[in-house]
Amino acid sequence: MPELFFGGARGGGKTDFLLGDFLQETYLGGAWRGILFRRTYGELEEVQNRAQQLFAPLGAVYKASDRTWRFQGGSVLKLRYLERAADAARYQGHQYTWIGWDELTNWPDDVAYKMLMACLRSAHGIKHKRIRASGNPGGAGHQWVKRRFIDPAPAGYQLLQDELSRHPRIFIPSSVRDNAILTENDPDYVERLKDVGSKELVRAWLEGDWNIIMGAFFDRWSSKMVIKPRALPSHWTRFRAFDWGSARPFSVGWWAVSDGELEGLPKNALVRYREWYGSNGNPNVGLKMDAESVARGILAKEAKDETIHYSVADPAIFAKDGGPSIGERMAREGVRFKPADNRSRVGGWDQMRQRMVGEDGVPMLYCFDTCIDSIRTIPSLQHDESRPEDLDTSAEDHAADEWRYALMSRPYLRPKAAVKADGLLQLPTLDEMWAQQQRVTVHRI
Repeated sequence: MPELFFGGARGGGKTDFLLGDFLQETYLGGAWRGILFRRTYGELEEVQNRAQQLFAPLGAVYKASDRTWRFQGGSVLKLRYLERAADAARYQGHQYTWIGWDELTNWPDDVAYKMLMACLRSAHGIKHKRIRASGNPGGAGHQWVKRRFIDPAPAGYQLLQDELSRHPRIFIPSSVRDNAILTENDPDYVERLKDVGSKELVRAWLEGDWNIIMGAFFDRWSSKMVIKPRALPSHWTRFRAFDWGSARPFSVGWWAVSDGELEGLPKNALVRYREWYGSNGNPNVGLKMDAESVARGILAKEAKDETIHYSVADPAIFAKDGGPSIGERMAREGVRFKPADNRSRVGGWDQMRQRMVGEDGVPMLYCFDTCIDSIRTIPSLQHDESRPEDLDTSAEDHAADEWRYALMSRPYLRPKAAVKADGLLQLPTLDEMWAQQQRVTVHRI
């Protein structure tokens, strides 16, 4: 099988699978050349520790200076870390008969993965050249890995064909039960996992459920927020929000403010009723359209009698760099934006969470189920490891940014009774006081 992804549950022996898969053809000698990637150097050390346990007893020798295992007969396995997609260019011209990726979901997009496919070749006519990868649900690359390997056949074990190359690939689900050594030597492992988080998190870890997003930044996202398209009153305030992108996708959202007259849509709830996501169909890859074409496309998607009361966009589109800004060029085509409130990303994410929570279990934020790219990307976004209050910007966050711009133009504060039933004064929380200050600040502009 040229391409195989082994993934799902924690403790399924995925690193052992990769190392063992490479070993199968070491009898071919110097013609068998492999390379195994992890995202960071620290993660690579974990792989090396396990490789030492498996390879050294077989007579293989590790040369630390170039992080390479050399086997009797001449086979080699390089251990490398690849932090950025651009780093993959260093391997142009290389040739390997085996390429491995450990924890594939740590890479935010498929750029490096696909680029290095060109290195899978052999001058010796090796027939069993292959790519092997492993991973768990979650991580910055959850969406693209799920889309490539899991969505076409969620249960796995089904042969898939690439739409362009026609090359076959397959997903093999992993389970903690696959790792007999772990369960025998550490019989309490599964029970300990059950104590580390929510039921959903434990299910993702133990069962490899790819529909549960581990470490999701927007853990308050709910299916109740996704509604069927319906006619919205023409007198509702409507506005656009926009996040620019060229090589990466742009995101345009059309929003309406509920006045409460439609059942199921509370007063002041925001409804995203139309989406245009500038992607070529591949995760996190844009259309490379110019500003004028995007502006004309926006107008073409609107009804002739549709009134747009205002539009907000990423302030970066108003930057001038030797000529008219992107915002100016779009304005010449009849699409005028004002700079969105981008002073506090964390404050914007808090606005999204507040509206997701809503009032008495009823969200104050909705989108039509036709907003497929928002629904695809926003629930799976992860925390930034170095700044947990923010999301990981290396992931596909363009729709989320556009939502943030929209919500910061309509600041929201959940109502709260000033006095409890027992008569005690209920003071606002720090988050509520911050949000109220933001509302006052916005109204002063």
